Amino acid sequence: MRSWHKTRENYPDKEISLGTSSKRMRFLALLGLILGAIGGITAYLVVHLIGLISNLALLHRVGFNLPNLDNFHPNWILIPVALAGSLIVVALAQWCPIIRGHGIPESLEAILFRQSRISPRSALAKPISSAIAMGTGGPFGAEGPIIVTGASIGSLIGQLIPVSPAERRILLATGAAAGMAGVFATPIAAVILAFELLLFERSLRALLPLTIATSVATALHEVLLSSHPLFPILKAIRPPAAQLPLFAVMGLGIGILVIVLNKGLFLFEAIFSRLPIPQWSHPLVGALGYAAIGLAVPGSLSVGYWAITDAVNNRFLLPAAATLFFAKMLSWWIGLGSSTSGGTLAPMFLVGATMGEMMGIGFAQLFPHAYVQPGAFALVGMGATFGVGARALLTGVVFAAEVTGGFQFLLPLLIATAIAEIVAEIGLSERIMTDKLFRRGYRVDFDSETNPLRMRVASAVMDPIDSPPTDIISFTDRTTVNGSAPTIDQSAFLADALPYLMNPECSRVEVVDDESVVGYLTRSHIDIELRRHTSDEIIEPATIKWSRSKQTR
Repeated sequence: MRSWHKTRENYPDKEISLGTSSKRMRFLALLGLILGAIGGITAYLVVHLIGLISNLALLHRVGFNLPNLDNFHPNWILIPVALAGSLIVVALAQWCPIIRGHGIPESLEAILFRQSRISPRSALAKPISSAIAMGTGGPFGAEGPIIVTGASIGSLIGQLIPVSPAERRILLATGAAAGMAGVFATPIAAVILAFELLLFERSLRALLPLTIATSVATALHEVLLSSHPLFPILKAIRPPAAQLPLFAVMGLGIGILVIVLNKGLFLFEAIFSRLPIPQWSHPLVGALGYAAIGLAVPGSLSVGYWAITDAVNNRFLLPAAATLFFAKMLSWWIGLGSSTSGGTLAPMFLVGATMGEMMGIGFAQLFPHAYVQPGAFALVGMGATFGVGARALLTGVVFAAEVTGGFQFLLPLLIATAIAEIVAEIGLSERIMTDKLFRRGYRVDFDSETNPLRMRVASAVMDPIDSPPTDIISFTDRTTVNGSAPTIDQSAFLADALPYLMNPECSRVEVVDDESVVGYLTRSHIDIELRRHTSDEIIEPATIKWSRSKQTR
């Protein structure tokens, strides 16, 4: 005979977050430490792999640092190099299809439909394929491969050890965030990215391993890669409050840009899908396109980190910024639209930065006595473009501040991002991170709300033992299921009674204090509490439809 009893010693008062005990929290923290170390080391290897292939394929030399292509003048050899790299990516995609695309939609698909299970081979195939694509001229960023690699490692650990699907999701998101922090040294933005795009929950059980992992990965970045921001601001600038309206105006322009970026990418994806050639050959056509653009505008090739640094430091004149803006945007559309392997953050950063630079130059011409710094608008433009384009607003704001060291720009970033989001909502129903899933018949909703049944404890809601239950069912004895009444502690959440009350054979749950019954919970308590947390003026009151015929069995 099964016992439903759960004592104070082993259940409610040791719960820390969403049913997770303190012991389990320590276990998740340990896994966060491990994933942080793996993420930091993996980031080091991925960055140097991209650097090695870039130096060999583009500059015909041996080197491991990401090259500066400012003075790079490619010749016709770039075309066969890009095609060869794309052909290798095609071969890897046959072995591991998940490498196609930029990473986050594929991770979302695993979270939503495969219980956060990602094939282990993607941890190897994604960084190699993306490094080859970028190293041979692909206009992508390193965040795509490192996010998928870290997510794959987290998922693999979650498949090798006994964890729940929810904990596996946390490990997947933690691995992805650790990889991102390891590449960019952005621990806070990596945590926010996980919450905005991957976790579908806000909880302490997720926050703890995330913060540990991103902190460790960032520390390893500073030891193994660099102790300076990736796109450092070389001259300290602080926009005065009087210029904030200009950033609001720029937000309008960024909102329009985000609509153009998303719709342009969707258009090129549709064009490639209609080509009368096999799907596997699409990346070859894409490589031919971005290589041809790279011959004319070499700055559009590869990751382009050097160009982002130049933009935030106001090193571009208007013609150069405009040329790079259009070339990078077009080559990114062609490359990513062909379903090759690469990331989106760096291209969107560069497009947003050059857009901001152009607007900043325009403001400087309009207001010559206002001491407008175009580099400040470049920084704000890149953060707002990525944040709104990915619908990860806070990620874009904090990422731009962390990756440049420009925390003094948080206010302009917030203003421009908010305005840009308002504009983007008018023209877009889906964003780059969710469009693929939407076309497969799924709409991803990132909004979350508090469960009202986890905001009340049993003792505050129950009927005391000396009072009759509020339910309309009358009770003749305390035996309800298998000869034993289900019980929960008086300090447990009301939600803890719900699984028992969902059983048609169970009409009430006993509330205990030191194993003494002190009250009862029934279905009516659940109904009343749900109704108390809703408004008749906004939505229909939530309720649970109980089967009366089953109640009286």
